[in-house]
Amino acid sequence: MCRWIAYVGEPVFIEEFVCVPCQSLIAQSRHSREAHSETNADGFGIGWYGERPIPGVFRDIRPAWSDENLKSLASQIRAPLFFAHVRASTGTATTRANCHPFTHGRHLFMHNGQIGGFDKLRRRFDASIPDHLYDSRGGTTDSEAIFLMMLGDNLATEPKGACDRLIDTVARVQAAAGITDAFRFTAAWSDGTAIYAARYSSDPAPPSLYTRTLPGGRGTLVVSEPLDGLRDGWQAVPPQSFVTVTQEKVTIEPLGHTALAAVA
Repeated sequence: MCRWIAYVGEPVFIEEFVCVPCQSLIAQSRHSREAHSETNADGFGIGWYGERPIPGVFRDIRPAWSDENLKSLASQIRAPLFFAHVRASTGTATTRANCHPFTHGRHLFMHNGQIGGFDKLRRRFDASIPDHLYDSRGGTTDSEAIFLMMLGDNLATEPKGACDRLIDTVARVQAAAGITDAFRFTAAWSDGTAIYAARYSSDPAPPSLYTRTLPGGRGTLVVSEPLDGLRDGWQAVPPQSFVTVTQEKVTIEPLGHTALAAVA
């Protein structure tokens, strides 16, 4: 499983959370504490909102801990909203096009989890991507397919509704194909003004997710696992939840899809 962090607030250098803490994202790429796979070495990526209309993105296939370009960029790029992701592949190739975050226009998206049985369902999900978005599908992951499906289902104006409908769609497609493997979906996306995130699984094992508002209210983090190795100050997001983070507040609410699993 992958690890990721998202930040919104006062502009900060990306290295403050990607490189510096004892359990920074780079540290998690070597030794994750809360993922099924301890090592996340199948590529990495960062995406940030600066002064241009669309976000900047840098992705590569090297392990995050061994790429000097990542450390250099993270020490120079200062942003009010950014994503960072380290990848542990669930079966698709280790290529730059398969590294997160994915981008389209103003939107960034990254994911930790998988659609169970995706290798058997790929054509069905690809067929759910609208034609005007399919040309931008550069890789082969289920994560990118999810992103483009949500974009095609009013993600820009209905971030929670698109998420709810995606979960229902995946459940219906899996059921029709007789697939019983879990759909695990801990993801984040943004349009440059807010961070939206979900923590969902169709079984009792959704990938972990936490939020933390920094001292003085200068910003908020949404992360796969705490960056300091501690629990103090970190709020665990309950399973089957949708998160909205703005400069002003964090809102956590239940997902409203009809395929909601009975997971405590």
